[in-house]
Amino acid sequence: MPEATPQPPPPPPWENGWVPDTSRTPGTRRLWLAGTLAVATVVACVTAIAVGHNAPDKTSSAGPTVSANTDNGPGLLSFASPSASDPTAPQGTSGMSATSPTASVSVTATATAPGAGPKSSPSGAHPSKSAPAGGTSGGSGQQPGSSEKSVRSVNYPDRYWHVSDGLVKLDAPRGSESRADSTFTVVKGLANSSCYSFRTSDGKYLRHRNFLLRADADDGSSLFRQDATFCARGSSYSGAVMLESVNYPGRYLRHQDFQLRLDPYQGSDLYRADSAFRFVDPLA
Repeated sequence: MPEATPQPPPPPPWENGWVPDTSRTPGTRRLWLAGTLAVATVVACVTAIAVGHNAPDKTSSAGPTVSANTDNGPGLLSFASPSASDPTAPQGTSGMSATSPTASVSVTATATAPGAGPKSSPSGAHPSKSAPAGGTSGGSGQQPGSSEKSVRSVNYPDRYWHVSDGLVKLDAPRGSESRADSTFTVVKGLANSSCYSFRTSDGKYLRHRNFLLRADADDGSSLFRQDATFCARGSSYSGAVMLESVNYPGRYLRHQDFQLRLDPYQGSDLYRADSAFRFVDPLA
């Protein structure tokens, strides 16, 4: 008869009476704990992300705004928070001030002439105005009264204003007839009593027409009176004056090719000499 194989004794119960459950696979409890912990971790992360996404951003809630300062060039954005009030231009003496400087450049009447008035006088300043004085010498030039005078060139002192064929030229005196045509009665200006007009021996007046100086009969018009009126201005030459047109301020009588004409002021030495004249005793 075969012998029976002995069986191992059953494991002893735990001291607390707990007996291992042999009906399930070992380790499943750890798997369940690990899975529960993973799910809890995922839920916590999702909750934190959702809360952080929905929270208001205090530093950038206004979003990017276009900066008012254009120093950074076009197209650059400024992420600064909007200010409580609208920006205004700087005031006062700042370089960005909207107000102009208090010091202003004064423009004289001769600088507003058609054809540009003098920008500098023979001495570097604007030709000064000379008030009429009967037969006396002013500080800036000799001032004739209402008397007969001849007009002599500064840079051609042997030549005088001379009416020839209706035009006024710069000629040397010859016979008695030539001397009479080089003598004029200097009177108060027809259009401005503080300026001068020049009357010839036959009752005509010197006036500019097409910017050439000529002798014409007075037709009584306002245009003629203005064309025949010239105002004395200071010259850099002692005892000399420059003669400015009353209706073309900024244009002065000067000789060119020995023809008297009305030209805009120029800063050259030649222009200053050509436009400087002295009133002298009559040739006739």
